[in-house]
Amino acid sequence: MLTSYLYNNLSAQDIQQLTARNTDENNDIRSRVEQIIATVKQQGDNALKDFARQFDGIELQQLYLDRDTLDRLAATVSEQQKQALKIAYSNILKFHQSQLLRENPVETMPGVTCWRETRAIERVGLYIPGGSAVLPSTFLMLGIPARIAGCREIIVCSPPQKDGLVNGFIAYCAQLLDIERIYLAGGAQAVAAMAYGTQSIPKVDKVFGPGNQYVTMAKTIIQTHTAIDMPAGPSEVLVLADEQANPAYVAADLLAQAEHGVDSQAVLVTTSQQLLDRVQPELEKQLQTLPRRDVAAKAIQNSYAVITATLDEAMDFSNAYAPEHLILATDKWQQLTGKITNAGSVFLGHLTPESAGDYASGTNHTLPTSAYARSYSGVSVDSFLKKITFQHITADGIKNIGPTVEILAGLEGLQAHKNAVSIRLSTPES
Repeated sequence: MLTSYLYNNLSAQDIQQLTARNTDENNDIRSRVEQIIATVKQQGDNALKDFARQFDGIELQQLYLDRDTLDRLAATVSEQQKQALKIAYSNILKFHQSQLLRENPVETMPGVTCWRETRAIERVGLYIPGGSAVLPSTFLMLGIPARIAGCREIIVCSPPQKDGLVNGFIAYCAQLLDIERIYLAGGAQAVAAMAYGTQSIPKVDKVFGPGNQYVTMAKTIIQTHTAIDMPAGPSEVLVLADEQANPAYVAADLLAQAEHGVDSQAVLVTTSQQLLDRVQPELEKQLQTLPRRDVAAKAIQNSYAVITATLDEAMDFSNAYAPEHLILATDKWQQLTGKITNAGSVFLGHLTPESAGDYASGTNHTLPTSAYARSYSGVSVDSFLKKITFQHITADGIKNIGPTVEILAGLEGLQAHKNAVSIRLSTPES
């Protein structure tokens, strides 16, 4: 099932090729997405209806669902399912509320005080995938920090189902989040609509949400015009395991990621050939029980295993891969956490499946993929905030800092900058 490689036999080029994923070498995806974006910019709502007909197989008379419709859909959710969504909502809320921090003013020198204050991004756009798998959990992961941050307006786009609606779980999450309207648009066209605006969908200041390679490419292209959270494309996991790992657990974790989509990737890095030999039949056995086994099987074909001599070597490979999700399936995880430099979210020990973070532990599951964990963090309350710096200088403060500014402005040849200080020193306000 998993093609295996020996770490000691891998060159730097081999590692670079193994850790690369979701590439678009011929620019086929970029070209198609650029066409979609251009069409949405030119034709607005009509383009979205045409794309819904083309991609979703539905004729839309209206591009949104109002609160009454969402309430009716939410009523179809069972009490048990509502309770599970409420628990997830509560845990995600608790974790993200802890991220609201107030910074104290700092007196950098006598009479010179500086500080930062946060302000919510006013209008944000949330993309909730709804293709082969509908993800109400993503709605909570994006909507909760947006509400905590205090964003004035939250625009939500999700692809329509064949009946021209969204499912009840998405609608119930809209109730929990106090969202009045969901726009029926998916894929790259939804990203374009939020970035540039249409007759129905307002332009937003920042676009959030994961998606396939087309959604990720659309976000990459529009970020010269509208901010994005991060490149968050096809999902991935790297399981770092030693001889202590349970092969059934490891196989389950690999398949949990693989069932997201055929372009997902599940990588096993292990110090034990014996463990790998035991994981392979577990993959075969568990795969047969999955409703989405065809999807998972194709993803596994695009995945692989790496055998290392030590856990340190395993961690070196993991940091090179920079996984969206990293599972440390070892009793020695406490020895490894300090060595992690690149990862979106980390799951420690044998009883911490990545599924817990996907749904209900409280951490956010909107994370950087395709090695972007080298430079991006996952979504948090901070993602929905701006930090504005303030400073105030007193009469004593301008005397203290003024000469330094005059010298620095002079050495850069910016006389007006120097004069703005000098005039205050020579004629202070009474």
